[in-house]
Amino acid sequence: MAAALDDLDRKILSELQQDAEQSLDEIARKVGSSKTPVWNRIRRMKEQGVISRQTVILDAEALGLEACFFVLIRTSEHEADWQRKFLHALRERPEVLEAHRLAGDIDYILKVRVKNARAYDEFYQALISEVKIYNVTALLSMEEIKSTTVLPV
Repeated sequence: MAAALDDLDRKILSELQQDAEQSLDEIARKVGSSKTPVWNRIRRMKEQGVISRQTVILDAEALGLEACFFVLIRTSEHEADWQRKFLHALRERPEVLEAHRLAGDIDYILKVRVKNARAYDEFYQALISEVKIYNVTALLSMEEIKSTTVLPV
């Protein structure tokens, strides 16, 4: 169930999404409040799970992770044991940035970030050695047009 948020909560969340390193004083000034109410609201939103964590966003290319693949997976296996093994394999691989179970012809889509095509093949070979997969299609992203972690609040 969605948390009940007012306009001030949403303004605070927008500021935190833009730069979570801002001081409480800066956030309070920008949202038109004072430090203590802003701190209390942030604490409440953390307790409610609206704010799940704070982290740093790294530049993948600056770290040499220049290839982004979207991996479409179809499986003929739908048993609980297969799914457990598959999810475990995905969670153990840091190259997998996102994984989604889909409705439709494709069962799963993965976003995988690696150095190059050879590194992707190593990832692929390791994955198929752990779990049986019916069909895999890898799509190389030629250009990232938009990527954000900012949610529309």
